[in-house]
Amino acid sequence: MAWRGWAQRGWGCGRAWAPPAGGRNCEELTAALAPPRLLGRRFNFFIQQKCGFRKAPRKVEPRRSDTGTTGETYKRSALIPPVEETVFYPSPYPVRTLIKPLFFTVGFTGCAFGSAAIWQYESLKSRVQSYFDGIKADWLDSIRPQKEGDFRKEINKWWNNLSDGQRTVTGIIAANVFVFCLWRVPSLQRTMIRYFTSNPASKVLCSPMLLSTFSHFSLFHMAANMYVLWSFSSSIVNILGQEQFMAVYLSAGVISNFVSYVCKVATGRYGPSLGASGAIMTVLAAVCTKIPEGRLAIIFLPMFTFTAGNALKAIIAMDTAGMILGWKFFDHAAHLGGALFGIWYITYGHELIWKNREPLVKIWHEMRTNGPKKGGGSK
Repeated sequence: MAWRGWAQRGWGCGRAWAPPAGGRNCEELTAALAPPRLLGRRFNFFIQQKCGFRKAPRKVEPRRSDTGTTGETYKRSALIPPVEETVFYPSPYPVRTLIKPLFFTVGFTGCAFGSAAIWQYESLKSRVQSYFDGIKADWLDSIRPQKEGDFRKEINKWWNNLSDGQRTVTGIIAANVFVFCLWRVPSLQRTMIRYFTSNPASKVLCSPMLLSTFSHFSLFHMAANMYVLWSFSSSIVNILGQEQFMAVYLSAGVISNFVSYVCKVATGRYGPSLGASGAIMTVLAAVCTKIPEGRLAIIFLPMFTFTAGNALKAIIAMDTAGMILGWKFFDHAAHLGGALFGIWYITYGHELIWKNREPLVKIWHEMRTNGPKKGGGSK
């Protein structure tokens, strides 16, 4: 009885509490609500507790974003879109999030090199016909009256003066410029963050590993990356060829993003990444490994030159330090992954992958030569 009386005074049904609106106190409400045969005085505490308390307001949980999880607001650099208001939730099993990206990386890399081998086969097959078509076109141009100020002719002249490497990367640069323009459309911001930024905590894991390679939010970031790609395009295409270069470039973008995924999961430093830096680091590392004595210079400091080998060592050292120390301005793990892939491919990968493409090319040749087999029924 003493405990129950304390409960009445302390839990909202004593004299210290004012009677509720309408003039009826808790005892009157208890008598009105309790069935006389089932609830006696010993059950009054439960009803008084219900009478004296109001339901606490429900706590509003932060909305889960499409861009990922970290438990705290992500502090972005100037190179990524504004997502600092986004709250991230870490997965209870973060290692499992790497399974799908791993299979996607392996599968996409295999498809990229297989498609490049078929592309090269078709190019070689049509090269003779293109040669004779070019001779015919030159003869027609020589007898056709020339038009002064023909804009199309000037464009063709500029295009023909480009090297094979520059013509190859022109399409890549155009794709990057197009995606950069999409970032300026406010209604597309959520879609761009979801599919054109890579983050192991995002709901969409695989497609951003490729699409983010063509994505830049900052104009300076895009201009710097495209300048480096344009500068090394002639050298890398002369080393690998057009078809093999495209396979290496696209695979490097996916592989560098996978390395970034692994680093973010291992350290817990989640956040969105975007840009072609990982793939471009593969191009730079491949050229510097193949031509270590080549002379390089910084765009804003052309008076200082250094060898390609020393530049590669400095870049790897800086990205390793940035990855260990957690520098956030660049995705140093993606840079390092791209550089290591470029070194490995130019040293071993070309022999292991590209020179063993003959079985695939032979199968494709037989399919093109024989065509689909015609089935027939028995009489």
